[in-house]
Amino acid sequence: MDQNPKSQAATMAAKVKKEEKISNVRGIRNAFFVIIACAACAICIFLFLMGAPSNFEGNDPAGHPLNLAGTVYKGGFIVPILMTLLLTVIVLSIERWIAISSASGKGNTTKFVADIKADLAKNNIDAAMDRCRKQKGSVASVVYNTLVKYKEMDANTVLSKEQKLTTLRNEVEEATALEMPALSQNLPIVATLTTLGTLVGLLGTVMGMIKSFQALASSGSPDSTELSTGISEALVNTAFGIATGAFAVISYNFFTNKIDNLTYAIDEIGFSIVATFAATH
Repeated sequence: MDQNPKSQAATMAAKVKKEEKISNVRGIRNAFFVIIACAACAICIFLFLMGAPSNFEGNDPAGHPLNLAGTVYKGGFIVPILMTLLLTVIVLSIERWIAISSASGKGNTTKFVADIKADLAKNNIDAAMDRCRKQKGSVASVVYNTLVKYKEMDANTVLSKEQKLTTLRNEVEEATALEMPALSQNLPIVATLTTLGTLVGLLGTVMGMIKSFQALASSGSPDSTELSTGISEALVNTAFGIATGAFAVISYNFFTNKIDNLTYAIDEIGFSIVATFAATH
């Protein structure tokens, strides 16, 4: 007994569920643990490396610093906070690099787009799907899911052509919407650190200057140790704040541009699939 169109579509949908996973975007799901780990590392570096007695005169952390590590230690309690922010930006940037690299797939994205468009021009849907399986990544996942829907609409004799085209467009949008969160994950934190790092660094600078002016305002001759400590705190925190903000801005813009390129590739192939269906049906 022959299957009706609806049962054929259901059978095809069941087969789709058994297909291998095309998208393989890797990444850290919860950045809270990254921040905690970075804070622990920053505190250990601050206390045991920079605060080591050998970095100060007389092996006394309260004395004059002998090297850069000791000078940074004089930056005060704001320093480990800024180090935490800087380490968080570095770790999340590495994490985003790995995630977006996996989202790009195994081959060159531009070549993949060109090859898919060539297969579509020949109306060779199966070859295009095979390319997606080999390429993997977010772009390949969106294209693969859309091509599966393409074949489903090709076998459908119930819907009109306009309804089929609308279904294909919706499939592209839905598949894209499922992939995008994995690409932009943790980037809002990096964006926040662009401002937060600068503000915390400014706070440390102001606190250091307050200490310096207190040393100058003391009765009698100014306390040179307190004065130098206050200046060190101000300059160290300024440097850390600027470094954190600058690195975060560069990282955020770099990865945002990468995501935009992937989005453009998806849009280009999605338009080609819909245009091919419209031209051949």
